[in-house]
Amino acid sequence: MTKEERNGRRKRRDSFRKRIPELGYYYIFTDTDETEENYILGLRDSLPPEIRGRIVIKVFKAKTVALVRRCKEMAAMLPQYSEPWIIFDRDKVPHFDKIIKKAQAEGIMVGWSNPCIEIWFHAYFGKMANHQDSVTCCSKFSELFKQKTGREYDKGDKQHYDILCKYGDEEKAVKLAEERLQQHIRDGKEQPSDICPGTTLHRLVGEIKRKVGKKERCK
Repeated sequence: MTKEERNGRRKRRDSFRKRIPELGYYYIFTDTDETEENYILGLRDSLPPEIRGRIVIKVFKAKTVALVRRCKEMAAMLPQYSEPWIIFDRDKVPHFDKIIKKAQAEGIMVGWSNPCIEIWFHAYFGKMANHQDSVTCCSKFSELFKQKTGREYDKGDKQHYDILCKYGDEEKAVKLAEERLQQHIRDGKEQPSDICPGTTLHRLVGEIKRKVGKKERCK
């Protein structure tokens, strides 16, 4: 490799560093086809136009067993103040706790939901019912969603985030999810697989909203 090539590559890397947004660069890996991705992209698109140049949120897909590896690979390409996350559900995932523990050991944040992301969606409407399996949780949420919004719940709907914010209360949802999580911990439950219903996805949402100074209810 010539000196010019080396210098050229170094210049490109330096330029990349200068372009990093001040509020963070979020790389989020999920193992689902639609629901989680649509929700996070909805969150991103809801941010005020003047904020969007100051925070970057990108979503990628990977198989469950590869979530940590793929996220770690991507994060290694970014400056140290990037924000790597993985998002996935308990559902029937083997080694659920092991994946979470491995991610945390690698400095990767985890937005897990047990039994499924719909338990987090429940919180927007003021409660996290005691559903122990994803089929029941999704079915009951569909009924609640119809009751609250007057429309059918579609896991592939790209308007998930907007609808939840319109008919629900995000600020209260974040508080409710954290209170429920802490209650499980006080009850002696240490493994995420035992914390049901529960989620940590609210921490990602809360962190982003705090960064952009959006503490009021989403609109």
